[in-house]
Amino acid sequence: MNRPLTNRRIALAECRELDLFAGMLEREGAETVRCPLVAIRDAPEAAPVEAWIGRVIAGRCDDLILYTGEGVRRLVGFADRAGLRDSFVAALGKVNKITRGPKPVRALREFGLSSDLAVKVPTTGGIIAALEDKTFNARVVGVQIYGQEPNLELTAFLEARGATIDIVAPYIYSSEADDHRVEALIHELGEGRIAAIAFTSSPQVRRLAEVAEKAGLGETLSHGLARTKITVIGPVAADELARLGVSPDSMADRPYSMKPFVQAIIGLFAAEVRSS
Repeated sequence: MNRPLTNRRIALAECRELDLFAGMLEREGAETVRCPLVAIRDAPEAAPVEAWIGRVIAGRCDDLILYTGEGVRRLVGFADRAGLRDSFVAALGKVNKITRGPKPVRALREFGLSSDLAVKVPTTGGIIAALEDKTFNARVVGVQIYGQEPNLELTAFLEARGATIDIVAPYIYSSEADDHRVEALIHELGEGRIAAIAFTSSPQVRRLAEVAEKAGLGETLSHGLARTKITVIGPVAADELARLGVSPDSMADRPYSMKPFVQAIIGLFAAEVRSS
């Protein structure tokens, strides 16, 4: 009997773990269409990141909100290149660390550290709910953001509770596949040649929409997404899809990692195999 993914064409927007992700799906019989939509790179200016690290080492940060595991690793990387790795890791051990979801928790463990408050719902709303009964008068709260966009919702919440906020952005998103490859993917979606598309981050969704708009393919993308099964690794990417008026067909169970994500994709087609 065929496995659920046998001969299904699955589009992958992932960049960092693309080979791992594709391999897991291909072992289940899928044909993968690789179109990494964004890449992650160090912040182009090291000086602001190194200055922030210096403030943490100097004990000028009371609480630290870590959004991503990638951010933790990039910060330690900047500290390492500045000759400050040991001092920075030691300083992190003294700070009250608030983590969004499991990925920064895992990254902290790589450096012998642990989270002081692990927020289970990996969204800004989840962080705010976890901190709802706390005040931060006269406290400096470091916030590791992802990309370069400030988080206005979290900033307003913390400032209302008396915090002084010190933001660090250790990495940026940049285009990975060129626009022509993305346009080709949009056409394949529109023609119904993709069985499912998998998103592992919200910037991937934004890039797809931006390329479609720039190329005059908005209608093609909307039509394609409507006829294609869509799966996301977590609620942040689902929220980004909602801005396009699209709902995912499945989402990975916690801990929002590759293995449950692959199982969610398999689940999209399992019923069809059972009924055939």
